Amino acid sequence: MDKHAIITAVAIAVIAAPFAVSAANIAGAEQMQYRWDSPGMFSFFKMATGGSLEFCNTLPFWTSVERLEVTAYYQGKDIGTYTVGPISMDPLASDVYEGTFRSEQVASSHQMFMAVDFGISNGEFRVDPGQIVLTTQTYTPILGLLPYHATSQMSALEFDRAMRAADLACD
Repeated sequence: MDKHAIITAVAIAVIAAPFAVSAANIAGAEQMQYRWDSPGMFSFFKMATGGSLEFCNTLPFWTSVERLEVTAYYQGKDIGTYTVGPISMDPLASDVYEGTFRSEQVASSHQMFMAVDFGISNGEFRVDPGQIVLTTQTYTPILGLLPYHATSQMSALEFDRAMRAADLACD
């Protein structure tokens, strides 16, 4: 190989590497699994006071995500956001990350979440869980500059089932 071919190959590798890392992070953000760090022990109130999520990287390469946000809405009104991040995971491995909850009306959010938890634990539903919608957004930048996020939406009961999952792909 001549000198110019080597320089060209190195330049291509240097240019392609950030794109490959960004593609891996986007794929990781979309394929990442998560649940409450104590399987079967999830409660909305615990989430509203902090707590940890276990994340599972289902891909065979390293993945980094800027943050995961879970925003709860009651009848279309934002009642609070639980945020975790930054998240960096090894291939086909899981790890636990601490999150924080913020809300403009913390006391009313806590009260609403306690009422939903009571209904889920075979009590009487004082708040219709069908009126609570949770939106999860996973953020990861492309090339460290362009914002990218994957979004999903589910009901309170669906989110509760997901957080109580017994197994993740990494288990």
